[in-house]
Amino acid sequence: MAQYAILIYANDSAHGPEGTAEELAAHDRHAEELISSGAMLVAAALQTRDTATSVRGDTVTDGPFIDAKEVIAGFCIVEAPDLDAALKIARSNPATQQGGGVEVRPVEGMFVKAQTGA
Repeated sequence: MAQYAILIYANDSAHGPEGTAEELAAHDRHAEELISSGAMLVAAALQTRDTATSVRGDTVTDGPFIDAKEVIAGFCIVEAPDLDAALKIARSNPATQQGGGVEVRPVEGMFVKAQTGA
């Protein structure tokens, strides 16, 4: 099955001080549904935009790379039989109902750190 990255764009992280308990619960429910379905391989919620540091060449600056209304608030990698199925998963992301949006991109390759120890 193909893998797709779903980049979640929002005003900021749902985990930030402006995120409501209801918004966070919606994201948690969505994640649990994707885990239960077997579609989600990995996901991460990012900390708020004020924790970002950007690097461009030799220049390091505080804040996200671009100054925009929305930032990448999180991402997940899902498995789906085709782009249409991945888009259906993406449309169910709560960010699409909370004023944000998502971007879906096919994954070309993925590197995973091997787990050691027990």
